[in-house]
Amino acid sequence: MRNIGLSLSIAIFVVACSNGDDARASGSTSEGMQAKTDISPVDRKPFESTEIASFDEPWAMTFLPDGRMLVSEKAGKLQLVDAKGKKTEVSGVPEVDYGGQGGFGDVVLSPDFATSKMVYLSWVEAGDKDTRGAVVGRAKLDLDGEKPALKNLETIWTQKPKVTGRGHFSHRIAFSPDGEYLFIGSGERQKFDPAQDMSANLGKIVRLYPDGTVPKDNPFVDREGALPEIWSLGHRNILGIAFDSEGRLWNQEMGPKAGDELNLVQRGANYGYPFVSEGDHYDGKKIPNHDTRPEFEAPKVAWVPTIAPSGLIFYSGDIFPAWKGSAFIGGLASQALIRVSFDGDTAKEAERFLMGERIREVEQGPDGAIYVLEDGKDGRLLKLTPTK
Repeated sequence: MRNIGLSLSIAIFVVACSNGDDARASGSTSEGMQAKTDISPVDRKPFESTEIASFDEPWAMTFLPDGRMLVSEKAGKLQLVDAKGKKTEVSGVPEVDYGGQGGFGDVVLSPDFATSKMVYLSWVEAGDKDTRGAVVGRAKLDLDGEKPALKNLETIWTQKPKVTGRGHFSHRIAFSPDGEYLFIGSGERQKFDPAQDMSANLGKIVRLYPDGTVPKDNPFVDREGALPEIWSLGHRNILGIAFDSEGRLWNQEMGPKAGDELNLVQRGANYGYPFVSEGDHYDGKKIPNHDTRPEFEAPKVAWVPTIAPSGLIFYSGDIFPAWKGSAFIGGLASQALIRVSFDGDTAKEAERFLMGERIREVEQGPDGAIYVLEDGKDGRLLKLTPTK
């Protein structure tokens, strides 16, 4: 099997919660799996957890230069939060199509936020005939008035086509380290085949300029019938994208019945879904493994049973020096914070910290602390600092 470190843990049998995320774990594995490494959850955590605030179905967060945070709530609210947990609702948020996995999504600052005050947002909007899809927009964050507000909101990208159902929107956002490019994860919307359809942007990672226009050096710009925004394809449900310290783009995504993936995202690469996966369909139908189709890029790490990943960061702070360069992934079904270590292009799960709740989002604060958002109603924002 190509470049797969396969992490096994105690099988966790968790049925998807009301938000509809893939979160069912399986004790069975696809045929032909190799290089399995047992990972046991860490009993004694090397960090203390401090509750900052709680939210109604929080989904994403980002830090402002002054240390305050923006936190999105799936039903359609954006909260400005200070270090003590005081929340102030931001006005001017777009109307969202809320339900299932859909609603308000990611929030990130423009690379030039210090001067432009621009923030980028993703959300789900309704279409015709009970269809819907994710969109990405940008707006100016006005913090000078009596209350914070988004102004001059404009949509710069839309999932195509809008389809029925309320799953696998993905709509995670990341800027390249130089600030020149905007990357968006677009899920295949539980429709399988669109992940390989070049006339659709479902099941893809797309690359744009910050204004939404398409760079002329994108890999499929000159391919007839292909959307020029496509950067990579063959993805399923992308719930984390981030750049490492070397400027490489990674994504994590939920597999079907197990087979969650951590991928090194390469220009023009095809990651194989739904033709290959390290998991199987929920009805038990087998999906061939990546090693049966070497033309597809294999994940660097695959998880069976599922961890149900959500959120992805690469740690660069000073207060956890041993973790510099590690990736952290939130676990929904696994109710865990998962650390992944790297050696060049290879990766492996290094530690798993049981959190007792579904973890929706992970971020690094300007103070070097790790912040996590719990999923669901009354989901807490927790600050993780070294144990004294």
